[in-house]
Amino acid sequence: MSPTAESVLSPAPGAEQYVALDFVNSAYALANGNFVDLLGTPDATNRWLTDHGLAPDGANLREMCATQLRSLRENVRALVAARVEGIPVLPAALSAVNDALRRVPTAPLLLWDEKSGPYRETACPPNELLDRALATIAADAADLLAGPDAENLAACDSPPCNRYLLRHGRRQWCSTRCGDRVRAARAYARRTA
Repeated sequence: MSPTAESVLSPAPGAEQYVALDFVNSAYALANGNFVDLLGTPDATNRWLTDHGLAPDGANLREMCATQLRSLRENVRALVAARVEGIPVLPAALSAVNDALRRVPTAPLLLWDEKSGPYRETACPPNELLDRALATIAADAADLLAGPDAENLAACDSPPCNRYLLRHGRRQWCSTRCGDRVRAARAYARRTA
């Protein structure tokens, strides 16, 4: 389903800190049975990358690039699910994240401007745009999964929602919409019991 104003959810708690968490949550189920994929088309993928500072306006990534991003998303999602549920990690998912981490050098290059002299910058030629986005997301996922916030990772407690969040305090839902839906269902069950 193409995202509409009604179907686009606000970022889950923690997504402001971790682009990888927002990335994992870029495909989600709605209560009405529909499924939203914010990386479902090349145009949507370009918009998502631009909105998250991972690509310049007009990057014009094609379907092959969107497919690679969706594949990384599923692998990062598998790692997050393994962490939250306490189940064994899929070796292929771990390998995919590590492959993305290895795609780009991390050291800034030494460049030279004729007027101002030498400077360092992490260059990103257009042909490396996808590699840099994949590596950035993978690095953020690694930081989340191996860092202190991993203890707060949780799945939204509002079926059929499949998003993840960083739980702080008693919050159990990824959005107000999910929380309202659970509270309404509980109230309905009390009235009909």
